[in-house]
Amino acid sequence: MGNLLYDVVIIGGGPAGMAAALAARKQGASCLILERDVRLGGILNQCIHQGFGLHYFGEEMTGPEYADRFRKLVEASDIEVMLESMVLSLTDDKVLTVLSPKLGLCHIKAKAVVLAMGCRERTAGAIALPGSRPAGIYTAGMAQKICNIDGYLVGKEVVILGSGDIGLIMARRMTTEGAKVKLVLELMPFSSGLKRNIVQCLDDYNIPIKFSHTITRVVGSPRMTGLYYAPVGKDRKPILEEEQYVSADTLLLSVGLIPENDLLGGTKVELSRITSGAVVDENRMTNVDGIFSCGNVLHVHDLVDNVSHEAEIAGESAAKYALDKFENQGETVTVTAKDGVRYSLPQRIHKGEGKVQIFFRTGDVYKNCRLIVESGDDLLLSKKCQILAPGEMGSVIIDKAKITGDIVVRLEV
Repeated sequence: MGNLLYDVVIIGGGPAGMAAALAARKQGASCLILERDVRLGGILNQCIHQGFGLHYFGEEMTGPEYADRFRKLVEASDIEVMLESMVLSLTDDKVLTVLSPKLGLCHIKAKAVVLAMGCRERTAGAIALPGSRPAGIYTAGMAQKICNIDGYLVGKEVVILGSGDIGLIMARRMTTEGAKVKLVLELMPFSSGLKRNIVQCLDDYNIPIKFSHTITRVVGSPRMTGLYYAPVGKDRKPILEEEQYVSADTLLLSVGLIPENDLLGGTKVELSRITSGAVVDENRMTNVDGIFSCGNVLHVHDLVDNVSHEAEIAGESAAKYALDKFENQGETVTVTAKDGVRYSLPQRIHKGEGKVQIFFRTGDVYKNCRLIVESGDDLLLSKKCQILAPGEMGSVIIDKAKITGDIVVRLEV
């Protein structure tokens, strides 16, 4: 069949995709959301715990409630939605090859594309988990889906590797469902999750966490019966002389998330080595004109509220690009992270008028430090910070009119 044409096509119908579509439609663009699942909402559909919406809606809600609020807004608009639709390829010319029950194999042409595919979890194979490969090993997100959507308990004696937010939340969820969470192991000397989740999900339930520890081997057949773990040295290699054993029938992995950017293999979109997401400017446009990125496919967020705000930037910018309303951008400067700051985003900013928010994440826990933002030889910002941790994203707002050269975001410890 011939090409279908839309002003803006959004790949992904989670919180980022829906917010981007609504923002684009508000600008007058014709919009299509392509979602591979059977419903809109993405990962939020299985996140039944509280803690969503405080910043965006000013009220606390569960993940499904947050998703439903956006879903109803999409359904009340004339935004087109294609569910159970898999995007097979994307080109720099913004032609998408899509497989869907409604249209079969088809090609869709867009004037602008918003990438909102979210991220996936690292698996046992991705981290080369040592030991046998018995039943009972799950990623934390898969265990969450099995428990919250399918209604099954994945195990009775649980160990969790990694202290990402999903793993911490599942420690609480397994406990409230009657399982015994024996231990949380974290390779790093700090948690990769939010401080509130450490308190509410581990401390409140007396679940121990051992930092600077990792698994040395998993044992058992056909289902795991336990595992060995050990502390790690400064080189993060296990000290086998101090190896210990714990019995468990289930292991949950919360060892990091990877942005789902496999589609970009057929494009010239530049990816960041640190975030594994696209390199973007303050409009969330990639180096390929008309292709925008937002949400967890761009960089992994700790709050869905920030995902929605970022997606609105991408959606509004994509619509303006598609409708030829994009203002002429000024000279571009690069934004670089160094001296304790692991990454900053956006990685490019245009000189001009207005404010721009720069997000950043540190590579370690820093207390009583100073955040420095410089442009050329000029100091844009110097801010005292009591604590900065990898699990919590920071941000600063700078005045674009004061930009004189390339920007550096760094720490003084």
